[in-house]
Amino acid sequence: MIPLFSLALVFFAISLQTFVDAQGIQSRITAYANTGDNITLPCHLDGQSNLFGNRIKWTKLEDDATETDVIISMGFHKKTYGNFLNRVYLLEADENDATLVITDLDVTDYGTYRCEIINGMNDKIIEVNLKVDGVVFPYSPRLGRYNLNFHDAEATCREQDAVVASFEQLYGAWRNGLDWCNAGWLNDGTVQYPITNPRQPCGGVQISAGLRNYGRQHRSNSRFDVFCFTAGLRGRFYYLIQPHKLSYDEAVAACKNNGAEIAKVGHIYAAWKLLGYDRCDAGWLADGSVRYPISRPRKNCSPTEAAVRFIGFPDKKQKLYGVYCYKPQQ
Repeated sequence: MIPLFSLALVFFAISLQTFVDAQGIQSRITAYANTGDNITLPCHLDGQSNLFGNRIKWTKLEDDATETDVIISMGFHKKTYGNFLNRVYLLEADENDATLVITDLDVTDYGTYRCEIINGMNDKIIEVNLKVDGVVFPYSPRLGRYNLNFHDAEATCREQDAVVASFEQLYGAWRNGLDWCNAGWLNDGTVQYPITNPRQPCGGVQISAGLRNYGRQHRSNSRFDVFCFTAGLRGRFYYLIQPHKLSYDEAVAACKNNGAEIAKVGHIYAAWKLLGYDRCDAGWLADGSVRYPISRPRKNCSPTEAAVRFIGFPDKKQKLYGVYCYKPQQ
């Protein structure tokens, strides 16, 4: 037998969807936070409450047009879902307050949230867009470009302390000068790439600058690169000074002996873009690639542009490079 509370939640969800379709969103708000923060997303019902109390539902709107349940509340009965379990609660400063508190923000938490309240004939819907400063970076695996299906792309970004970027994030990066000629997955299943300098190999010279769009692709069978998004660092990124150059295994051990871990690609991009980190020494990263971050272009480093320079995926036994380490906050 299905519990009465579960049936009520089902009816509540259906009622809310009908209200959304009929009435639309009443207001939209933008909030800003960094990873690791606690954030409050405001939502409040105006007017008097009836005796039966408020029915409240928070959902997260995904870029592929689906919704993820966050929390549902009916009086004393509350239920949280999925990745939000034990990380969210309602502030409830007064009887009409439906403000959501999210603790220990993760890079996957950013996006649009919808608050829906029903109290008799007094209803309200609010959307809150939760944003964070971060950086978009293109990624190709060791096998070379165009070797990732969508599911591989998701896993690859997670391995680099990042998530697959959204269209909005890639568009913002293009507006800030990102120019990249390899097509990559976005989190809505489309494949796009940003061009600020039109040229023949990248869509042609007759097409204006912008995002080149291949549209939605088959998530399992199609293979491209990926655009990842990473937020601010929650630790210290640094180049480890050593008396000699290191092999990959020696680089991993050197960071560990220094009380740290070998840095990921997301770490080097976050340090470069958000902190202005500048170092003209090529160093190993966790994926086996060798890179170095340049914020001040100069001869013999990156003479024409600020960038994270990519050396490649060399033989891990070569003792030709240093290492970048990352020490998480305790």
